[in-house]
Amino acid sequence: MKLAIVLSVCLLVFVMLYLLMIMPRMMHKPDTAPFLKWLYAHRGLYDNRSDAPENSMRAFRKAVDAGFGIELDVQLTKDGVPVVFHDYTLKRMCGAEGKVKQRTYEELQQLSLCGTDQKIPKFEDVLKLVDGKVPLIVELKIESTDASICPVADRLLSDYRGMYCIESFNPLGVFWYRRNRRQVVRGQLADAFYREGEYIGPLYFLLQNLLFNWLGRPDFVAFNHKYPGMLSRKLCRGLYHSTAAAWTIKSQKELDEAEKDFDLFIFDSFVPQR
Repeated sequence: MKLAIVLSVCLLVFVMLYLLMIMPRMMHKPDTAPFLKWLYAHRGLYDNRSDAPENSMRAFRKAVDAGFGIELDVQLTKDGVPVVFHDYTLKRMCGAEGKVKQRTYEELQQLSLCGTDQKIPKFEDVLKLVDGKVPLIVELKIESTDASICPVADRLLSDYRGMYCIESFNPLGVFWYRRNRRQVVRGQLADAFYREGEYIGPLYFLLQNLLFNWLGRPDFVAFNHKYPGMLSRKLCRGLYHSTAAAWTIKSQKELDEAEKDFDLFIFDSFVPQR
C-alpha cells in the first residue's frame, strides 16, 4: 500500500514537472491573432530551378507582390553582417565549400545562388524591400551556443515598422527574446527528430518534446506538419491554447489536412488557394 502511494506521488510529480517544462508563455502574452490572417512563403516565393532561388531578393519581391507573408532565415557572416541564408554551409545553394560564418559579406558576394544573378542578401536590405507590406517570420540561425545573431538582428528589427515575429530551433534564441524583448512574439521551432532519423541523441529527444519551453516560454510552437500527433505539441495547443504553426506545407492537399491541427501555415513548392 505504501509503495503504491509513493509510486502515485512520484507519477504525479513527474506529470506536473513535464507540464511545467513544456508550458508556453501564459502571462502578458502579445497578440498572435494578426499573424493568423496570412499564409507564409517559405524562404520567399521561390523556385531553385528558376531565377528566383530561395532566400533571394527576387523571391521576396515575388512573395510581396503575391500578398504572402514571408518566412526567412538570418545568420551572421565572419565580419558580423546579418544575412539571409538558410544552410550553415554554402555547398547546396552556392556550390562553395565552408560556412557562411567563415566568410565576410564581401567574400559571399562573389558567390551566386543556384547559378543565378541573385546574391546572398543583407537582412537590412530585405527589410527595406518588404517595408511592412507583409508580415515576417524571422528564423534565427543559431549553431551550438552562439546566440550573437540575436542582438544584431534585433537592432535592425527594433527600427522596422512592419509586423514580424521571431523563431528558432535553438531555445537560446527564444530565451534571448524572453529576457530582452518580451513584447516581441517569439516561437519555438521543433521537429520529430527521432522519426525523421537525421538527428538522434538526448538533446534532440528534449527538443522534439519541447522540454526546453521552460527556458524560452514561446508564444507559438512551429512544428513539422507531418507529425501533428506529438504529445507535447498537442498539449501546447490544446491545454495551453498556444498558437500552432505548421512547416513546411508542400501541396494544397497538405494545407487542407493541416487546418484541423494548426493555426498558422508556412508553405513552399506550390501557390496556395486563398
